[in-house]
Amino acid sequence: MVIVIGLAVAGVYMFGQSDGCGGSDVELDVAAAPEIASALNDVATDFNAEEQQVDGSCVRVNVRAVDSANVAFGITGAGATMGDTDSDVWVPDSSVWSQLVQSQSGDAVITETGTSVARSPLVMAELAEFGEAPGEEVQWADVLPTSAPTEEAGRTVRVVDPARSSTGLGTLYLMQGALEEASPDTDTFNAYMTAALQSLHQGASSDEEAAFLAMSGGGSEAPPVMVMSEQAVWRYNAEHDDAAAQARYLEGGTYFLDYPYVVRSEESEITRAADLFRDAVRGPDAVERYLADGFRGPEGEIDTAVLTEEVGFREEEPSELPAPSGGAVTELTRTWNQLKMESRVLTIVDVSGSMLAEVPGTGMTRMQVTTAAATEGLQMFTPTAELGVWKFSTNVNNDLHYQEIAPIRELQATDEAGTEHRAVIGNALAQLQPLPQGDTALYDTYLAAYQEMSRTYQPDRTNVILMLTDGDDDNPGGLELEQLLSEIEGIASASRPIPIITIAFGPDVQNLEPLQEIAAATGGAAYMTEDPTEIGEIFLQAFSLRIAEDDDEES
Repeated sequence: MVIVIGLAVAGVYMFGQSDGCGGSDVELDVAAAPEIASALNDVATDFNAEEQQVDGSCVRVNVRAVDSANVAFGITGAGATMGDTDSDVWVPDSSVWSQLVQSQSGDAVITETGTSVARSPLVMAELAEFGEAPGEEVQWADVLPTSAPTEEAGRTVRVVDPARSSTGLGTLYLMQGALEEASPDTDTFNAYMTAALQSLHQGASSDEEAAFLAMSGGGSEAPPVMVMSEQAVWRYNAEHDDAAAQARYLEGGTYFLDYPYVVRSEESEITRAADLFRDAVRGPDAVERYLADGFRGPEGEIDTAVLTEEVGFREEEPSELPAPSGGAVTELTRTWNQLKMESRVLTIVDVSGSMLAEVPGTGMTRMQVTTAAATEGLQMFTPTAELGVWKFSTNVNNDLHYQEIAPIRELQATDEAGTEHRAVIGNALAQLQPLPQGDTALYDTYLAAYQEMSRTYQPDRTNVILMLTDGDDDNPGGLELEQLLSEIEGIASASRPIPIITIAFGPDVQNLEPLQEIAAATGGAAYMTEDPTEIGEIFLQAFSLRIAEDDDEES
């Protein structure tokens, strides 16, 4: 079902009739990506003046500027649309959209003509005053994080939301290829991909206008690097001549917006009219108009007076990498949206006596290393993510073996003193002290946490329990593993998943198997390392679980 959330305000270009043709006109409705609609309007004006005919009737072309995702989702019903999606000819900004429609809506009439109206490769764009030498190539490894985002991360790479932008989708596809090449194994790739997606999520722009605003700086000392097309960089500079952006090309090739000419009708009159107009959009006068608007022509040519070398544009066309298939687009979009879904995480930290032990070579205790890693892990989450923290050890809270030290709230929420919850959690973690005589009441704490997260379950969030511990369960008289698993089975629901992710560290962890059984029962994961300093990297592996699950679903 198509969700209509309003009426689009699209540019509509209509042309008058003459008396040179007989009978009624053949109206050809063209929906074009907004940035190329103006040039196509000029081509249509000349075309209409020529009074070209089908069966003695004049062909009249009407060009409308319509967002490409809007049309695609209007056909497939796979996303929100503003309406105004029907047309005889469609010129989206990328073949990605037509392939997506074909893969998700088999009964839709989508005729690929093989004609690319214009082209524009993806580049890195940044304000000239903050950038390096214009035109120099950049590697993905230079700009993509492969560890959790931090407050001191410096400049960030931003994209337009891939759920509605072919530029954003193309960026994800290029990024995925680069990270696959840099990763020695699947686990490393999943961790790298999670780090990169977390970073991109925190700065994703809702649309191109928001991306332009972000790149213009808005008073920040170092505005972000944006991924956008050459033509978008040219358009940005046309609107911001006081703060020009420069383009840098991606080493090893890039993805192109190709503006395909797609016919959406099977009526004989319409298809013949579409063929006539297709000839016009490929003509030399039409190509000159595209070049004047910052595009490359179908053969990769540019107008060097428009795409100038001084802001980094190159006359030579960069190497083109294959575009993602419709299936790959669906998978990438699902991965993006899955990680985009806000998290709701209860983190539980072991404060038993063994956490007083020093970690060799660090001069820090296990407690200090753990809280430092947990504090760093906070930066992985968006301001609207919900997080809370418990500590646990035997009798840490009178007869209870667990105690809340920070409630589950949005990280951007403030307390009565005006302190943001992210800082509240950071302060609470910094003040944790191990109980010298405390033992590890692991299973009792798991059950209490699972019961609490089930009671307060939020269906619009990813509900997760994250356990950080340095030992096996050690609580005489407490729950046994079989009892815990039975209790969880009685609570668990496939429609209300609450994965338990456990990171166990240090030499006191003798047996990972019970933790793996708990993970299997909840759809979570269990990790073990003898080195607590590796917790930060394991954080990324833990939260790459959703990417791995998507891969499993596809295989």
